[in-house]
Amino acid sequence: MNTQTAVAFTHETVRLDGESFSDCEFKKCRMVYAGGSPPVFRDCRFDDCEWRFEGAASDTLEYLKVVWNAGGKATVQGLIKQITGGGR
Repeated sequence: MNTQTAVAFTHETVRLDGESFSDCEFKKCRMVYAGGSPPVFRDCRFDDCEWRFEGAASDTLEYLKVVWNAGGKATVQGLIKQITGGGR
């Protein structure tokens, strides 16, 4: 995993898969995750960034929409609770 430390990103497209960021600042960036190894953020700051999902990550979100619309609302809501720490 590549670690970038104390870097300021401004108006950039930042590919997140397999990356690690420490004490970085992101201003008006396009943050792109494509479904590879999840990124790591330590003490980073984000200002007006756009979060995008491509490839396998986008496919997973589309699948969750299908599950939701097929009657699996409780399953998707359970996943959201896990992600956000709700229900602890």
